Amino acid sequence: GCGTGIFTEMIIPKTMHLVATDLSNELLALASKRLNNNPKVVIQNENCMATSFASGAFDSAFMANLIHVVEHPDQVLQECHRVLRKDGIMIIVTYTNVGMHLLDKIKLGLRFIKVWGKPPKHTHIFSPERLSAMMVSAGFAIEEAKLIGSRSKAVFVIGKKV
Repeated sequence: GCGTGIFTEMIIPKTMHLVATDLSNELLALASKRLNNNPKVVIQNENCMATSFASGAFDSAFMANLIHVVEHPDQVLQECHRVLRKDGIMIIVTYTNVGMHLLDKIKLGLRFIKVWGKPPKHTHIFSPERLSAMMVSAGFAIEEAKLIGSRSKAVFVIGKKV
């Protein structure tokens, strides 16, 4: 779920080769424009619940602000586990309202609606503990899990494929 490529653009300097995927062709077009045909990046349409990648194809996977809006997050984690090599690293950052004051939760909800429209019925709210437990069930050992942010919050989890 690379979306418009904001996070992809930030991590390019730390990579040798990067595959940025999304289900939305509209968002992929925006990402392509943002990334300006960077030779280190391949942009392609993929469904994160069932990708076309070979098992063990990647050293690491990064998912930002996606898992909370997919219908079956457990399926996404299983697919990430499949495409990572042994000891591959999974990094997830996702919005949450855990630990937020009521007014900040309302502001976050309104900001989401303004940018993305009405949230899907299957939106999930993750705590570091809940997301970690799901990752462990999918075959990851948790290396770090925490709540980040001051007013707006996100869950940050790093797991290693075991």
